[in-house]
Amino acid sequence: MTSCVSKKKFTSLQSELTKANEDLGKCGQSLNDYMNRLSICQQELNTSQTTSSTRNDQIQDLREQLADCKSQRDKQLSQVGDLTVLSKSANDNINETLRQLENKDKYIHLLQAAKSKADSINLALSVNLKTMLKDGIEDKDVEIKVDKTVVFINLSDKMLYESGSAKIRPKAIEILGKIAQIVLSRPDVEVMVEGYTDNVPIKTACMDDNWDLSVKRATSVVRALQVNHKVDPNRLIAAGRGEYNTLMPNTTADGRAANRRTRIIIMPKLDQFYELLNPNNAPK
Repeated sequence: MTSCVSKKKFTSLQSELTKANEDLGKCGQSLNDYMNRLSICQQELNTSQTTSSTRNDQIQDLREQLADCKSQRDKQLSQVGDLTVLSKSANDNINETLRQLENKDKYIHLLQAAKSKADSINLALSVNLKTMLKDGIEDKDVEIKVDKTVVFINLSDKMLYESGSAKIRPKAIEILGKIAQIVLSRPDVEVMVEGYTDNVPIKTACMDDNWDLSVKRATSVVRALQVNHKVDPNRLIAAGRGEYNTLMPNTTADGRAANRRTRIIIMPKLDQFYELLNPNNAPK
């Protein structure tokens, strides 16, 4: 066999075979590269398809949202049209409401100003009374205070009356005269006199019970203000509270002494008070 092929030709064929094997190896390597690239492309294609599907879903969702927005816009346009029709009536109602609020605000300011004025007058009245009554009277026998719109003067029974009766002591006439001076200087006030007792029962030829005693004592003070000090009786009110509305329990001597008292209330005339509360008198 060797003798059939020359050595030179054999060497040439051997070289060709080696080169062919090398080329075959390179082709196999290239094939592997192409296979890898094909796999990568396939993955990218799959990813692209998934992304495309997701984007298609997003686009569909956006289209639905756009359609909903258009529907909402159409509804709002319809509502705006309805509001335009109602705007004049609503505006008139708002203006009327503002006008009413303005009038109420003016009335509130009127009441606040009246209260401030009343507070100032009552404070001055209280100071004047304390100045007039400070001489010759023990502190425990008289108490003057301002409560809301009125001035209260609490006087002990032992200073005003004979024991167990409604007869006023001579000293009390003098004290009531000082109170009358303040009342006479203020024709815009009324005077209510309230009589109080303790809970010790009383029954005499002149007194049926504590109700009777409290009323008679209040009446005696009112009569003294009218007769002795010329206070207009139209400005005077007498009231009896009996043994009720106590300041202290009646279980001790001090408590019963505190409850036996006469209270003089200086207050604005009722007709003036109701006139103040009349809304028709508020500034326009």
